[in-house]
Amino acid sequence: MANEQADLANGLRVLRPDDWDTWYATLVRAFGGVPEADAERELWNSLTEYDRSLGVWDGDACVGTAGAFSFRVTVPGGASVPAAGVTMVGVAATHRRRGVLTSMMRRQLDDVRSWGEPLAVLTASEPAIYGRFGYGAATFQLDAEIDTRRAGLTVPAGADAVRLRYAEPADVLDACEAVYARSVPGRPGMLARRPGWERVALLDTERERGGASPLQCVVAERDGETVGYARFRVKPGWSAAGADGTVLLSGLAALDPAADAALWRFLFDIDLTSTLVARGRPVDEGWQYLVSDIRRCRPALRDAMYVRLVDVGAALRARTYRAPVDVVFAVEDAFCPWNTGRWRLSGDAEGASCERTEDPADLALSVRELGAAYLGGVSLTALAAAGRVAELRRGALAEASTAFGSDPAPWLPHGF
Repeated sequence: MANEQADLANGLRVLRPDDWDTWYATLVRAFGGVPEADAERELWNSLTEYDRSLGVWDGDACVGTAGAFSFRVTVPGGASVPAAGVTMVGVAATHRRRGVLTSMMRRQLDDVRSWGEPLAVLTASEPAIYGRFGYGAATFQLDAEIDTRRAGLTVPAGADAVRLRYAEPADVLDACEAVYARSVPGRPGMLARRPGWERVALLDTERERGGASPLQCVVAERDGETVGYARFRVKPGWSAAGADGTVLLSGLAALDPAADAALWRFLFDIDLTSTLVARGRPVDEGWQYLVSDIRRCRPALRDAMYVRLVDVGAALRARTYRAPVDVVFAVEDAFCPWNTGRWRLSGDAEGASCERTEDPADLALSVRELGAAYLGGVSLTALAAAGRVAELRRGALAEASTAFGSDPAPWLPHGF
């Protein structure tokens, strides 16, 4: 087995453009093998960064895939920090438990470090896999299935002054992307979209529709300026009582509460529908506090983005802190041992320093817990209550937990 694992590790190489079809077929098969539409394949082909993608080959057969998009992620304080967006990870079922995934994760994190990117982020098809590689669940998302016949919506002042109009999604893409771009610095976890990524939001294959309408778009305008948008599909339905359709929200962004509320009110009021399905929304989104009956919305929480600190010092220096903090962390990182040791973090709302130190530790934790807490959505106090953080100096936990917090809550706006 050891020799076989070594042979497979030797088959690990950077992806070549002429190998993409075979490489991607391995990935698709690892996720069930359902063929994708040509438009979907073409889009992901165009977004693949070959020099940041890996494949494991057993002879002529591709048996492992992994990629890393070049992202910038908003962190508390508003800075946009380089991050490797780990993606397209799959192992052929014939080659499980042979070290294929571990070899790819090892090479990938070494590469990310060499690129000078302090963070790696991912969404996990199976969360149990990535903890051993140092990834912690850092953002969560809200799913809701809203009974719009029973849950009313009260909008704030100014919503009636917002003009809404239908538009073809492609025709208003630039205006919608401008709204999105203005939103990015205001919430940790958001991704600054590189050219080409705007096409993901317009993907409209039969699989995306799932029996619903083609993608629709409504833009919100004030004084001739686009201040928000909603993309959605409508799935007609009928029961013995009459029309019973469903609105499927695909994306929504707005620059102020009035525009946001106007868009949500529109979605609640679409004719011949009784349900609004919203998935992957921020956990602190305002509509929850406008509805008359939150129970009729069936809110559900789930994990979203996992964060891995590739360079502890650089990552902790890159963000700011909600309250003054001066603590020494004893960090354990078995998979990336260059992070192991004691780090003194000193910072506040203006900036931070984080350097190695020989001073006694105030808190002890693994890099996984640092990743979970990094964007401010998971408190160090909660992790300590789970036994994942040890307080070595009285008062240090409360100090650090308060400083790491974020308002608003971190949110990943779309998958990758």
